[in-house]
Amino acid sequence: MERASRVVGKLGGAGEEKLAQAAWPLAVGRRLASRTRPVHLAGTRLIINVEDAVWQSQLFTLREQILNRLEHVLGRRLVTALEFRVAIPRAGVSREELPARAPDEADGITDPVLRSLYRASRKRAPG
Repeated sequence: MERASRVVGKLGGAGEEKLAQAAWPLAVGRRLASRTRPVHLAGTRLIINVEDAVWQSQLFTLREQILNRLEHVLGRRLVTALEFRVAIPRAGVSREELPARAPDEADGITDPVLRSLYRASRKRAPG
């Protein structure tokens, strides 16, 4: 386990937010760090993005243990509260992986008014 002084040295004197973000994976471990991302230190509250509500709930129950680990890693109580927010992962599905849109016969109608009327009538049609 790296000590806080080594983390601070690697950051080159960065602010407390960077320090808290760097301490996160050391405090929670590699597996948990891969599923979460510390995004902001608001005062002494560290805001963490999580993948889904299940992770949010699980981490909420572990928050005191995590705060104690952060204090141990940092060498002081820089973070006094944790907020877990569900966020969409940045590395999501790429456009190439999305299913292709089915061809729409209305796309063949060049007049935009007639095209929208055709689509509206198609929605009203029993079907």
